[in-house]
Amino acid sequence: MSGKKEDLLKKLADAVVDMDEKLTVATAHESLAEGLDAYEAIDGGLSRGMERAGQLFEEEEYFIPELLMCSDAMYAGLDVLKPHLKTTGEKKGTVVIGVIEGDTHDIGKNMVRIMLETGGFEVHDLGRDVPPRVFVDKAKEVNATIIGLSTLMTTTMDGMGQVVRLLQEENIRDRHKVMVGGGPISPGFAKKIGADGYAINAAEAVKVARELAGAV
Repeated sequence: MSGKKEDLLKKLADAVVDMDEKLTVATAHESLAEGLDAYEAIDGGLSRGMERAGQLFEEEEYFIPELLMCSDAMYAGLDVLKPHLKTTGEKKGTVVIGVIEGDTHDIGKNMVRIMLETGGFEVHDLGRDVPPRVFVDKAKEVNATIIGLSTLMTTTMDGMGQVVRLLQEENIRDRHKVMVGGGPISPGFAKKIGADGYAINAAEAVKVARELAGAV
């Protein structure tokens, strides 16, 4: 199955990059029929394809229309795979997640939300273009274990630091862990703003969230 699995994951990723919605759906069904775990198909196939599409966008080989068609293909595959995800029964913690103010790119955030929910977290999704204050207020309201911040734009990165500063100003920094991610984000930037964790992709976000929640 190992060779076949790699072929299916590559086929899923390629279908997303090629903006081929029908092939993505067909390959998702084929993956399930071959016994491939839905979580692995999403992470190693659909998510990997979107990461490549994002790279092509950064390199200016793809533009917004192409990126949207890639995301359409990804979501079509997700519709097939999501009902087959095995959710862990034990609650790991509560996460408030969203895309920081000024950015409306939410494909990556949506993938992280799905993976966190599957990984046993209660997730409150604030959506996109979310002001720092809203993250803090929602975290207090639901007693969030983790605040997850995402952006694909360098111009909005400071908003992530603002969330940390607001928590500090209200003397509640120790109550909420802060996790950041997105195209321009790096471990160095996470450390610079005082975030507790950084994740490069959706699967890594679940691992980091579990570590931050003490549920490794």
